[in-house]
Amino acid sequence: MNYYAKPVARLIDELSKLPGIGPKTAQRLAFHLLNAAPEAAAGLARAIEEARRTVGHCRVCGNFTDEDPCFICRDERRRGDVICVVERPRDVVAMEKARSFKGLYHVLHGAISPMEGIGPEQLRVRELLRRLEDGKVKEIILATNPNVEGDATALYLSGLLKPLGLLVTRIAHGLPVGADLEYADEVTLCKALEGRREMK
Repeated sequence: MNYYAKPVARLIDELSKLPGIGPKTAQRLAFHLLNAAPEAAAGLARAIEEARRTVGHCRVCGNFTDEDPCFICRDERRRGDVICVVERPRDVVAMEKARSFKGLYHVLHGAISPMEGIGPEQLRVRELLRRLEDGKVKEIILATNPNVEGDATALYLSGLLKPLGLLVTRIAHGLPVGADLEYADEVTLCKALEGRREMK
Protein backbone atom coordinates (compact mmCIF):
# COMPACT_ATOMS: atom_id res chain seq x y z
CA MET A 1 0.00 0.00 0.00
CA ASN A 2 1.32 3.44 -0.94
CA TYR A 3 0.84 6.05 1.79
CA TYR A 4 2.16 8.99 -0.23
CA ALA A 5 1.03 11.09 -3.18
CA LYS A 6 2.93 9.92 -6.26
CA PRO A 7 5.30 12.94 -6.41
CA VAL A 8 6.15 12.49 -2.71
CA ALA A 9 6.76 8.77 -3.17
CA ARG A 10 9.06 9.53 -6.11
CA LEU A 11 10.97 12.14 -4.10
CA ILE A 12 11.45 9.68 -1.22
CA ASP A 13 12.53 6.98 -3.65
CA GLU A 14 15.12 9.26 -5.30
CA LEU A 15 16.48 10.49 -1.96
CA SER A 16 16.81 6.91 -0.67
CA LYS A 17 19.20 6.16 -3.57
CA LEU A 18 21.78 8.50 -2.05
CA PRO A 19 24.58 6.80 -0.09
CA GLY A 20 23.88 6.52 3.63
CA ILE A 21 20.23 7.53 3.22
CA GLY A 22 17.76 4.87 4.33
CA PRO A 23 13.97 4.96 3.84
CA LYS A 24 13.27 6.79 7.11
CA THR A 25 15.91 9.47 6.48
CA ALA A 26 14.67 9.85 2.90
CA GLN A 27 11.14 10.37 4.21
CA ARG A 28 12.36 12.93 6.76
CA LEU A 29 14.31 14.84 4.08
CA ALA A 30 11.36 14.76 1.68
CA PHE A 31 8.99 16.14 4.31
CA HIS A 32 11.52 18.80 5.25
CA LEU A 33 11.79 19.93 1.62
CA LEU A 34 8.01 19.95 1.22
CA ASN A 35 7.57 22.02 4.40
CA ALA A 36 10.44 24.41 3.61
CA ALA A 37 10.00 27.73 1.85
CA PRO A 38 9.73 27.24 -1.93
CA GLU A 39 13.03 29.08 -2.49
CA ALA A 40 14.87 26.58 -0.24
CA ALA A 41 13.85 23.61 -2.40
CA ALA A 42 14.49 25.61 -5.58
CA GLY A 43 17.92 26.61 -4.28
CA LEU A 44 18.82 22.98 -3.63
CA ALA A 45 17.63 21.97 -7.10
CA ARG A 46 19.67 24.79 -8.69
CA ALA A 47 22.79 23.86 -6.70
CA ILE A 48 22.54 20.22 -7.83
CA GLU A 49 21.95 21.24 -11.45
CA GLU A 50 24.81 23.76 -11.43
CA ALA A 51 27.26 21.29 -9.86
CA ARG A 52 26.35 18.62 -12.42
CA ARG A 53 26.70 21.13 -15.27
CA THR A 54 29.91 22.91 -14.25
CA VAL A 55 32.00 20.38 -12.31
CA GLY A 56 34.22 17.91 -14.13
CA HIS A 57 37.53 16.15 -13.56
CA CYS A 58 40.88 17.94 -13.57
CA ARG A 59 42.81 16.78 -16.63
CA VAL A 60 45.99 16.59 -14.52
CA CYS A 61 45.03 14.94 -11.21
CA GLY A 62 41.45 13.75 -11.79
CA ASN A 63 39.98 15.67 -8.85
CA PHE A 64 36.58 17.36 -9.12
CA THR A 65 36.91 20.94 -10.35
CA ASP A 66 35.03 23.74 -12.04
CA GLU A 67 38.34 25.02 -13.51
CA ASP A 68 40.79 22.92 -15.46
CA PRO A 69 43.40 22.32 -14.18
CA CYS A 70 42.16 22.46 -10.59
CA PHE A 71 43.33 25.03 -8.03
CA ILE A 72 45.67 22.50 -6.37
CA CYS A 73 47.46 21.62 -9.61
CA ARG A 74 47.78 25.34 -10.44
CA ASP A 75 49.22 26.26 -7.03
CA GLU A 76 52.93 26.99 -7.60
CA ARG A 77 53.63 26.92 -3.86
CA ARG A 78 52.98 23.16 -3.76
CA ARG A 79 55.81 20.65 -4.15
CA GLY A 80 55.87 19.22 -7.66
CA ASP A 81 58.22 16.35 -6.76
CA VAL A 82 55.73 14.46 -4.55
CA ILE A 83 52.40 12.98 -5.66
CA CYS A 84 49.90 11.50 -3.23
CA VAL A 85 47.74 8.84 -4.89
CA VAL A 86 44.21 8.49 -3.54
CA GLU A 87 41.14 6.52 -4.58
CA ARG A 88 38.45 9.22 -4.72
CA PRO A 89 38.07 13.01 -4.90
CA ARG A 90 36.65 12.97 -1.36
CA ASP A 91 40.00 11.58 -0.18
CA VAL A 92 41.73 14.73 -1.47
CA VAL A 93 39.43 16.76 0.79
CA ALA A 94 40.30 14.52 3.76
CA MET A 95 44.04 14.91 3.12
CA GLU A 96 43.76 18.67 2.67
CA LYS A 97 41.90 19.02 5.97
CA ALA A 98 44.91 17.41 7.69
CA ARG A 99 46.96 20.41 6.45
CA SER A 100 50.22 18.45 6.45
CA PHE A 101 50.66 17.52 2.78
CA LYS A 102 52.05 20.19 0.46
CA GLY A 103 52.54 18.16 -2.70
CA LEU A 104 50.21 17.24 -5.56
CA TYR A 105 47.52 14.56 -5.89
CA HIS A 106 46.46 11.87 -8.30
CA VAL A 107 42.93 10.46 -8.07
CA LEU A 108 42.49 6.89 -9.32
CA HIS A 109 38.67 6.94 -9.20
CA GLY A 110 38.47 3.56 -7.53
CA ALA A 111 40.55 0.63 -6.35
CA ILE A 112 41.39 -2.77 -7.80
CA SER A 113 38.51 -5.12 -7.01
CA PRO A 114 38.29 -8.37 -9.03
CA MET A 115 34.95 -9.16 -7.34
CA GLU A 116 33.48 -6.01 -8.93
CA GLY A 117 35.35 -6.46 -12.20
CA ILE A 118 37.64 -3.47 -11.56
CA GLY A 119 41.20 -3.93 -12.74
CA PRO A 120 44.06 -1.44 -13.23
CA GLU A 121 42.78 -0.58 -16.70
CA GLN A 122 39.59 0.85 -15.18
CA LEU A 123 41.63 3.21 -12.96
CA ARG A 124 43.65 6.30 -13.88
CA VAL A 125 46.97 4.43 -13.86
CA ARG A 126 48.06 5.37 -17.40
CA GLU A 127 47.47 9.03 -16.54
CA LEU A 128 49.70 8.65 -13.47
CA LEU A 129 52.50 7.13 -15.52
CA ARG A 130 52.25 10.01 -18.01
CA ARG A 131 52.75 12.49 -15.17
CA LEU A 132 56.06 10.83 -14.31
CA GLU A 133 57.59 11.10 -17.78
CA ASP A 134 59.30 14.47 -17.22
CA GLY A 135 61.33 13.07 -14.28
CA LYS A 136 60.33 15.81 -11.81
CA VAL A 137 58.50 13.48 -9.42
CA LYS A 138 60.75 11.81 -6.83
CA GLU A 139 58.23 10.28 -4.43
CA ILE A 140 54.81 8.66 -4.78
CA ILE A 141 52.76 8.37 -1.59
CA LEU A 142 50.15 5.63 -1.85
CA ALA A 143 47.20 6.77 0.27
CA THR A 144 44.67 4.16 -0.79
CA ASN A 145 42.24 2.99 1.88
CA PRO A 146 43.49 0.43 4.43
CA ASN A 147 41.28 -2.42 3.23
CA VAL A 148 41.71 -5.40 0.88
CA GLU A 149 41.05 -3.38 -2.29
CA GLY A 150 43.22 -0.45 -1.18
CA ASP A 151 46.10 -2.75 -0.23
CA ALA A 152 45.86 -4.63 -3.54
CA THR A 153 45.93 -1.33 -5.42
CA ALA A 154 48.94 -0.10 -3.42
CA LEU A 155 50.85 -3.34 -4.06
CA TYR A 156 50.09 -3.20 -7.78
CA LEU A 157 51.19 0.43 -8.07
CA SER A 158 54.32 -0.20 -6.01
CA GLY A 159 55.35 -3.00 -8.37
CA LEU A 160 54.74 -0.71 -11.32
CA LEU A 161 56.49 2.38 -9.95
CA LYS A 162 59.54 1.11 -8.03
CA PRO A 163 61.35 -0.06 -11.18
CA LEU A 164 61.17 3.57 -12.37
CA GLY A 165 63.57 4.54 -9.58
CA LEU A 166 60.97 6.40 -7.54
CA LEU A 167 60.62 6.38 -3.77
CA VAL A 168 57.25 4.68 -3.25
CA THR A 169 55.77 5.05 0.23
CA ARG A 170 52.52 3.96 1.85
CA ILE A 171 50.75 5.98 4.53
CA ALA A 172 51.07 4.41 7.97
CA HIS A 173 48.17 2.42 9.33
CA GLY A 174 47.30 4.76 12.14
CA LEU A 175 44.05 4.41 10.24
CA PRO A 176 41.85 1.51 11.30
CA VAL A 177 41.97 -1.40 8.87
CA GLY A 178 38.86 -1.37 6.70
CA ALA A 179 38.25 2.36 7.24
CA ASP A 180 37.91 5.04 4.58
CA LEU A 181 40.14 8.13 4.48
CA GLU A 182 37.18 10.49 4.32
CA TYR A 183 36.07 9.41 7.83
CA ALA A 184 39.51 9.79 9.44
CA ASP A 185 40.16 12.81 11.64
CA GLU A 186 42.85 15.34 10.73
CA VAL A 187 45.30 14.29 13.47
CA THR A 188 45.14 10.60 12.45
CA LEU A 189 45.73 11.49 8.80
CA CYS A 190 48.61 13.78 9.72
CA LYS A 191 50.25 10.98 11.76
CA ALA A 192 49.62 8.48 8.95
CA LEU A 193 51.40 10.78 6.50
CA GLU A 194 54.33 11.35 8.87
CA GLY A 195 54.67 7.61 9.52
CA ARG A 196 54.57 6.57 5.85
CA ARG A 197 56.98 3.82 4.97
CA GLU A 198 58.70 2.73 1.80
CA MET A 199 56.92 0.00 -0.15
CA LYS A 200 58.99 -3.18 -0.51
